[in-house]
Amino acid sequence: MKIAVIGAGYVGLVTGACFADFGHEVRCIDTDPDKVAALRQGRVPIYEPGLAELITTNMAAGRLCFDMDLAWGVGDADAVFIAVGTPSRRGDGHADLSYVYDAARNIAAELRGYTVVVTKSTVPVGTGDEVERLIREARPDADFAVASNPEFLREGAAIGDFKRPDRIVIGTTDPRARDVMAEVYRPLFLNQAPILFTDRRTSELTKYAANAFLATKITFINEMADLCERAGANVQDVARGMGLDNRIGSKFLHAGPGFGGSCFPKDVSALIKTTQDYGVPGRVIEAVAHVNEQRKRAMGRKIIRAAGGDVRDRTIALLGLTFKPNTDDMRDAPSIAITRALHDAGAHIRAFDPVGMEQARRVLDGITFCTDAYETVTGADAVAVVTEWDAFRALDLARMRNLMNTPVLVDLHNVYNPGDVEKAGFSYTGVGRGHTGPKSA
Repeated sequence: MKIAVIGAGYVGLVTGACFADFGHEVRCIDTDPDKVAALRQGRVPIYEPGLAELITTNMAAGRLCFDMDLAWGVGDADAVFIAVGTPSRRGDGHADLSYVYDAARNIAAELRGYTVVVTKSTVPVGTGDEVERLIREARPDADFAVASNPEFLREGAAIGDFKRPDRIVIGTTDPRARDVMAEVYRPLFLNQAPILFTDRRTSELTKYAANAFLATKITFINEMADLCERAGANVQDVARGMGLDNRIGSKFLHAGPGFGGSCFPKDVSALIKTTQDYGVPGRVIEAVAHVNEQRKRAMGRKIIRAAGGDVRDRTIALLGLTFKPNTDDMRDAPSIAITRALHDAGAHIRAFDPVGMEQARRVLDGITFCTDAYETVTGADAVAVVTEWDAFRALDLARMRNLMNTPVLVDLHNVYNPGDVEKAGFSYTGVGRGHTGPKSA
């Protein structure tokens, strides 16, 4: 099939590359000439494991190309996927749909023959109705349908999520659109991926409901971690005990510094605004958003306490800055609030991230950026594992102890065994594990 993808951002690139790898002819259209030129040269503007190779392979095979010419991309397409950004709108937290609506107006002028226009972007309930109205207003004679097909991609694992999905949700009541979408995803039938056909509004809300529920699980286990620290319990065992109940499941029950990234914060905010617009109480998700924001800065205070309570003119080392491993995404990363708390307390901060240094420099000020973990901890009075990159899971603790002024390790993801760390001469602080006393230097 011939597919156009509008927007060469994270979702658009993964969608386009994977559809091309299925054997479809895919044209990715973007308005940024520098981005298009870079992609044509095989330079991918984001970090996602496997994506650069997938793009290069399918470009070489002639199944994937990048351009700014919307008419060329849309004119003979069977399906046009809108994959533009829907960031939180400043001031009120609503999803900013201006890019989606601009794309709809521009697509309208180029439609030729029956076409399915698909909102792949995460959009609030009713967005598809407005997209259809805008296209119909611009082109009353156009033969088209608007469908919803939300993405469920985890940054750092997006290729696998797209090719081996838990489910595919498609919102349309148009029989022809259903047939087109079934053909688009036919290559996944061999994997027996469940396809849920719903009406458009149900599909739109499903994405927000799923992300808000996962955010709730994260926030819940983080609050249990705080209780465990006070009560003398172990949150990891609590999480295992909960996760073995198949009504709950083990995923997203890992205590840490709070959620961030491009999806959960903005989607929770947008869902809160949707409940307000419809006059429906949204107290649970409102609490999730509030607790999560408070937690990020609380992790900064946790580091300060572990370092003795006064970090003025002392050096704190941070390992990991991105909101999660295997991505360079710094959007709403817990490290942002943590560094602010440390700065406010007068600390000097040294930091390293395996992939996210370029992005981190754009959002973090007053930090000494280092080239590896050992340079980062040199002369430090405490070190905190902020992002659980694999590169930080088996560090040479003896070497670190010799490089640091004070052997204090704050493990915000519980990646280390407390006994091993203490044996190496460190004072160890985990999450939901309590705090061990300081060791003599």
